[in-house]
Amino acid sequence: MSTIIENDKAYIAGTYARFPVALASGRGSLCYDEAGKEYIDLGTGIAVNIFGFADPGWTAAVTKQLSVLQHASNLYYTEPDTRLAKMLCERTGMKKVFFSNSGAEANECAIKAARKYSAMKKGADTFTVASLVNSFHGRTLTTLAATGQEVFHKDFTPLTPGFLSVPVGDMAALETADDEQKLAGVIIECVQGEGGVAALPEAYVKAVAAFCAERDIPLICDEVQCGNGRTGELYAYMHYSVTPDIVSTAKGLGGGLPIGATLLGEKVENVFAPGDHGSTFGGNPVCCAGACEILSRLDDRLLADVRRKGEYIVDALTGAEGVKSVTGLGLMLGVETEKPAADVIAACREAGVLVLKAKNKVRLLPALNIPDDLLEKAVGILKEACK
Repeated sequence: MSTIIENDKAYIAGTYARFPVALASGRGSLCYDEAGKEYIDLGTGIAVNIFGFADPGWTAAVTKQLSVLQHASNLYYTEPDTRLAKMLCERTGMKKVFFSNSGAEANECAIKAARKYSAMKKGADTFTVASLVNSFHGRTLTTLAATGQEVFHKDFTPLTPGFLSVPVGDMAALETADDEQKLAGVIIECVQGEGGVAALPEAYVKAVAAFCAERDIPLICDEVQCGNGRTGELYAYMHYSVTPDIVSTAKGLGGGLPIGATLLGEKVENVFAPGDHGSTFGGNPVCCAGACEILSRLDDRLLADVRRKGEYIVDALTGAEGVKSVTGLGLMLGVETEKPAADVIAACREAGVLVLKAKNKVRLLPALNIPDDLLEKAVGILKEACK
């Protein structure tokens, strides 16, 4: 056993069922373990390294900022976070941004914004937030409460009160929830990542958006995993032609550094007053400099290429031996296999391809700029592993 793995087992909390690989270095969509074995990475740190490992442009932006001003508290103004906030608002039509460090924190802020808005408009008894069955919104006690999968709740009850989950597609359940419990917000993932990489039906998303608008309930789109170009649009809700009131995002926005962002639309743009919320590291200049570089490259040409690559993967795997179905959007895909997903993942790893799991599916989250030749080689290895 390697020293890295031994030390991990000795000193790090056992919260992860890690793969038996100790990664040592990487460049682009290739990475290497401590023995020098090469892998094609189709996981990108769970949708974080969206331009792969050690991307030169991102590295230069981060390094430049690191040598100038690595941190300042939010008692002061800094240029990188204001630049990033402006870019996010201009690209989405949102009005204000709150920066944090993770997706869970971005969702916490979104929930607070929805609850404060609804309390101000409808009264303090309007606080319940509805999510969807099979959703995943984070690991804090509050975002676990919002997560519509009981498997994540085990051993951590009582969770934060004021949350319920309704089945995807069941508008009657959503209407009943508001009639009986006065909804302060509705939170959805347009592509449910941890729920099996399932894209929500277009008609349903539009119906939820219309319902929220009619009843003045803030609609939150959780874009933590499916945002930042991952699905072939800047944010996944853009596939559905809806306008949420609040957008949460993280993961790929930082390109490898921790950052979360909560985007506030016109309805809630001024809901927070000084002291209502805060984050010591939120808006960190180095993280924001990296995010600005990432966001500047997510243009129409790249997004079209993401869609093309996603279509290639779907076409290559649909109907292949051992493949039951392929779900998702863009380069956020789930492959349902006849073999147990864990067996397919292990076979891919042995053959030099790193893939992930989501429920019973093999999950694919390659770098958005993965070269075609590496993608084709990796898909070929995956197809063999599925047989």
